[in-house]
Amino acid sequence: MRNQFRRFVGCIALSLSCIMIASALSLASLPPARAEETTTIIYTSPFTAAIAQVRDSVVGVSNYQKVSYGGYGGYGGGYYFGWGYGDRGSSQEPEIREELASTGSGVVIGEGFILTNYHVVEDADTLKVTVTDDAGETIEYPATLAAWNENLDAAILYAPDCPLPPVTLGDSDTLLVGDWAICIGNPLGFAKTTTVGVISALGRGIESETYDRYGRRETITNTMIQTDAAINSGNSGGGMFSVTGELMGIPTLKYTGSYYTGGSVEGIGMCIPINAVKPMINSVLSGEVPLTPPEEEPQEPAPAAADLLGRPRLGVSIANVNSSSRAARLKQIPDGVFITAVDAGSPAEKAGLLPGDIIVDIDGTVITDVEQLTAIVGQHEAGDVLRIKVYRAEGLLDLKANQDAPDGEYFDVEVTLEIIQSDTGLVSNE
Repeated sequence: MRNQFRRFVGCIALSLSCIMIASALSLASLPPARAEETTTIIYTSPFTAAIAQVRDSVVGVSNYQKVSYGGYGGYGGGYYFGWGYGDRGSSQEPEIREELASTGSGVVIGEGFILTNYHVVEDADTLKVTVTDDAGETIEYPATLAAWNENLDAAILYAPDCPLPPVTLGDSDTLLVGDWAICIGNPLGFAKTTTVGVISALGRGIESETYDRYGRRETITNTMIQTDAAINSGNSGGGMFSVTGELMGIPTLKYTGSYYTGGSVEGIGMCIPINAVKPMINSVLSGEVPLTPPEEEPQEPAPAAADLLGRPRLGVSIANVNSSSRAARLKQIPDGVFITAVDAGSPAEKAGLLPGDIIVDIDGTVITDVEQLTAIVGQHEAGDVLRIKVYRAEGLLDLKANQDAPDGEYFDVEVTLEIIQSDTGLVSNE
């Protein structure tokens, strides 16, 4: 029995030995082991391609305005404000210089056409588009104002020598909260600065106060895109792009704090949706808007009041708007000429003008005082048709100097001039 057990154990040991030898022979026949292979994955920014596509189409916009230095009663080198502490007896004429008043940004949207904010170009005597290359070299191109919408705070410049390619306009109605927002502009003069954030909100109703071309204050509400991409001074008029490089909006303003609470805020910027500006863009790029203003015909001097008897008239009594009244001081009413009375059967009555109306425009010329209106009418003949814009609000004729003016509206009339026999001078009876 014991011998059988020993034989069994010996067989097992022999089997194990054979297995070990076979395994060793198998391993010996394998090729030498190689080092473990690794794969390196490089992660790139989702913005790189879009930025490279559009950044060279973002330009600077320079607003130059005329400034008066020195002169009568000035500081002899400072800004001319009239009587000052300087050479009060000097009769030297002030020196007029054109200086850089402000800068902003713009985006090329067509061959020579640049989209920007209206407040960037407002009151400019000269406009220039600045292009900065990667080496920091800057070239300026002269530009003119091709179209603008003051209420929307948008403008289009025409710089025919600017060689940059236009960007692709996107569809801002397709934006969703959380989409990427790439803002490119020239904050503080740092050309082609890029900031990135997300769309924080859509359809923000932003109120702002402005003045129409006739001097009346009005509150405008624009629907804007909110983003947390950094928008700083000088970014205005630049571009807000999608990750596909399409222009989706115009960076316009940022909030830094609350006037009422005094609290400061970060990351609240507003952009004009590109779809809101497309009608103006299309009208310019399609050639509907002339790129140069028509040449004005030389105007003859207005005849003296004594020579105006028998000349064509409107048939109204007029006066300047009382600039010291509450309504005028608060800009509740426009500047212009106030109609105090309308003659029966006159051209003005036939056209529908009423006492209390304020004449603000004649044939595209803004009217600010009686003398100007008298001169314009005096240059026409009987039968000429004047396109007159008036502002009308109920109760203006009876408004007291310390009262607020009610809201009114503008409307246009056409007045055919006639000769009205009267001995009254035109200054009080037009």
